[in-house]
Amino acid sequence: MRDATRGGLAAVVNEMAVTSGVTVRIDEDAVPVSEKVHAACGLLGLSPFELANEGKVVIAARSEKAGDILHALKRHPLGRGAAIIGEVEEKKTFPAVLNTRLGARVVLEMPRGEHLPRIC
Repeated sequence: MRDATRGGLAAVVNEMAVTSGVTVRIDEDAVPVSEKVHAACGLLGLSPFELANEGKVVIAARSEKAGDILHALKRHPLGRGAAIIGEVEEKKTFPAVLNTRLGARVVLEMPRGEHLPRIC
């Protein structure tokens, strides 16, 4: 489990993949991002996957346990938005990839610098 506060989902997924020697594939449509966040990111030219995500956790689990973990998270009010967002694959060229809404498979890069100043 990792906190997605610094570097957002992109940083967490890349760090997990490099540490574990695997590639993590994320499905863009599976990641719960609100329409307000999508709109703000579009206006500011930011990626919602690289934004600090205070109070969110990324959990890597064996596929046979994922459904049980998701069910347990959704039973708690703070876990209502929990989702299975991707899968682990054998190590490929890049540690993290994103399957986009348009069907492309793109590299989900480690964030560089800071998009927004931290306020907490």
